[in-house]
Amino acid sequence: MTESTTSRAAYPQEVKDAAKMMFLRQVPVRDIKERLNLNSTRVVYQWAEKNHWDEMLQHETVEQATARRMIYLVEKQQKSDDDYKEIDRLGALLDRLAGIDLRKAKAAKEKAHASMVEQGAAGPGAGKKKRRVKNDISDITPERLEEIRNALFFQYQHTWHEHKDERTRFILKSRQIGATYYFAWEAFEDAVITGDNQIFLSASKNQAEIFKAYILRFALGYFEIELKGTDVMPLSKDGKPWAELRFVSTNGRTAQGYHGHLYVDEVFWIPDFDRLNTLASGMASHKKWRKTYFSVPSVKSHGAYKMWSGEKYNKRRKNTVDFDLTHQTLKDGQLGPDKIWRNIVTVKNAEAQGCDLFDIDELIDEYSEAEFNNLFMCAFMEAGASVFSLHDLLGCAVDSSVVWVDFKARQKRPYGNYPVWVGYDPARVGDRSTVSVLAPPLAEGGKFRVLEKLDLKGTFKYQASKIKELTDRYNVQFIGVDCTGPGLGVLDEVRAFYPRVTPIHYGLDSKTRLVLKAVDIIEAGRIEWDAEHTDIAQAFLQVRQTTTGNDSITYVADRKSATGHADVAWSIMHAISNEPLTGRRRTASVSFG
Repeated sequence: MTESTTSRAAYPQEVKDAAKMMFLRQVPVRDIKERLNLNSTRVVYQWAEKNHWDEMLQHETVEQATARRMIYLVEKQQKSDDDYKEIDRLGALLDRLAGIDLRKAKAAKEKAHASMVEQGAAGPGAGKKKRRVKNDISDITPERLEEIRNALFFQYQHTWHEHKDERTRFILKSRQIGATYYFAWEAFEDAVITGDNQIFLSASKNQAEIFKAYILRFALGYFEIELKGTDVMPLSKDGKPWAELRFVSTNGRTAQGYHGHLYVDEVFWIPDFDRLNTLASGMASHKKWRKTYFSVPSVKSHGAYKMWSGEKYNKRRKNTVDFDLTHQTLKDGQLGPDKIWRNIVTVKNAEAQGCDLFDIDELIDEYSEAEFNNLFMCAFMEAGASVFSLHDLLGCAVDSSVVWVDFKARQKRPYGNYPVWVGYDPARVGDRSTVSVLAPPLAEGGKFRVLEKLDLKGTFKYQASKIKELTDRYNVQFIGVDCTGPGLGVLDEVRAFYPRVTPIHYGLDSKTRLVLKAVDIIEAGRIEWDAEHTDIAQAFLQVRQTTTGNDSITYVADRKSATGHADVAWSIMHAISNEPLTGRRRTASVSFG
């Protein structure tokens, strides 16, 4: 036998499985070799090629990429000084992405370090050079946890903590006010103090790992403890098992059979709420376990609204009761007749309670009134006003890390030489331009996939240069540009390097064709995007039917300019316009060489 054949045969399956897990989490092959004590890196490459591991690499957002990299570095057995510096940088980036005040984070870290020094838990030889028992949290005291929590969070988050012992909490929140970050802390603190298990349930595994990255940051940044674990992180205390932290997705069958305090994020954007709630009830059925749901609202037709509104509770009662869902009543939180504690935290509430991270006037300029109210003021969108159904839109959301085995976002050619179509929607008054990259179906009647989307601001030349970068990374076979008004400059720039660019002139007929085509594709379930991108469904929900002055039917999305908003939705529609309304695909080709 050859040396390579002997090497492959010499390792048991559990070693190969461990190598696969690390490979899929983007651990460098050299590190895989060292951590698994393999003969050479060639063995890993051979396994990867034979078993097509590269096809399983996942598509991710900036936050996911940051979380993944932090998880990898924290779990490295031997870390360099550069590794620790990068962990600090990544932690600061996660803070910013989560909407955390970096000044508060710095103050909390300084307070934690001072407390460790006072208690003799830090100093020369402590921290990264001190060997600790794996996942041992014995040195963390409730007093230190309380000190850090008081220094780190805003008043509305302290209110959530004051009500953490409620059996069920349901929170409507503004975007980017640090809810996921806070609840990761709350669960970590509770696990350390009580020994209770904690479960984080998200729409995709990628999103669930963001919870994990936050907890790793808390443990290392504030207590100099390195936690280990993949889907589960077991904590130990005084040498004995203490608590488990689990990270699961709604698509994962492994979510069944576990018990603990449950946290479900963006619940109003998760499809099939009844199934989710059955799953949640099973994991938190005992009276000691708590459930926490939090989300930006979607529409009242979503399954979770029956729980939020009290309709589900009243359905089982002969004598119904009234639920006061007004912002005035719920801004400070209230326990309802169904024993659910409800709370509404808008961006203005957050600002009034110490969060000075937003320029609200700038947000009002950037978003349409409907979008601003939905994303930042906790207002439900009107389902009947939209051309699109939320049920259909949520059916298009998938866990891309599981189902898109042929898309490798971090490679130079993410989709190889397969064709993609690109759509561009220009910026108008106060908003941003959007570019969407779609993989068209490779067979007639197949599915589109939204592989990538970009938000752009800047000059015509700059925005065109970002589109040109896409032509270098993908086999771009169609670019559709809305050339109405400000899009004309970008069109001219793109034509210089992509002469085949297709101008899209908005009018009653052309806009109707765009919307009808999108309705047809979405209702038929012929398009997919990653479940984390709730902004795509939000954008399509902004599109509504109206009439012109002469009673002609047209389609708009509210904004201060008359021609529409919901930019990512329009950019997607511009891309799919390359497939005629009849559904007969234009011929696409795969280039090689």
